[in-house]
Amino acid sequence: MHFDLPDLRLFIHIAESPSLTQGARRASLSPAAASARIKALEGQLDTRLLYRDSRGVELTPSGQRLLQHARLIMRQVDYLKSEFTEYGSDSAGHIRIFANTTAVTEFLPEILAGFLAERPGVTVDLQERLSRDIVRGVLDGGADLGIIAGPVEAAGLQVLHFSTDRLVLVVPDSHPLAGREQVSLRDTLQYQHIGLHDGSTLLTFLREHVETLGGTLSLRIQMSSFEAICRMVEANVGIGIIPESAASRHRRTMKLHTIELDEPWAVRERSMLVRDLEALPGSVRALIATLLPQA
Repeated sequence: MHFDLPDLRLFIHIAESPSLTQGARRASLSPAAASARIKALEGQLDTRLLYRDSRGVELTPSGQRLLQHARLIMRQVDYLKSEFTEYGSDSAGHIRIFANTTAVTEFLPEILAGFLAERPGVTVDLQERLSRDIVRGVLDGGADLGIIAGPVEAAGLQVLHFSTDRLVLVVPDSHPLAGREQVSLRDTLQYQHIGLHDGSTLLTFLREHVETLGGTLSLRIQMSSFEAICRMVEANVGIGIIPESAASRHRRTMKLHTIELDEPWAVRERSMLVRDLEALPGSVRALIATLLPQA
């Protein structure tokens, strides 16, 4: 059985797009040409790969399996190319990272700025994902590197611990809870919260724990960053739960009070996930080496 790499890449583009037309555009093909190639691929495999309707495309179970293999094959091809570039083994290549909210908004931008400035041949695709999607993305080859916080269930992956943070409650100095050294999550539920945007890993994480308590997280407003949450808290709009590292930084310029969360899940280990560290291209290994000393 013979597979053309352009057909596999086209299939990935379509699978990651809401429609065949958009997938074809990403592959610089007409919809008709893309459709013909997918039909030829289905004929080769003797199975249906896509369900097509007016709303777009959806992968069949066979399509899901092919997507996993296609991603691995194309990532390996990209790794091979990066090893034979004029820039050297760790100075060129493309790195795809799936990470949680804290990583994407807090510490990765600064680290990546220095890393990329030293390596003009490296490009990075950084995406915020939920924990389960980070694990799945690294497992199926959709990402080279995953960054996650908290307990990790990642059979088949290598887990590299690199730092520890904890979640804390931030309140304005005049808040009724400001005199407390510790509070439980339940203690906070009678007050309105300032939260992150829907889909963020931290908000999803907190909602799951609130549901376990049988309570409701009352969100007065949702913001796009921890800095914005702190500004709202300082203005006495509500209270917020954020990583201690972010709270400590913003306390230097804002009038905030930090209270320890008396919850076993408040302490969160940060880990990097990879399929096989030794099999990664030099650019990805170099980024991991840059992250590890941050502990």
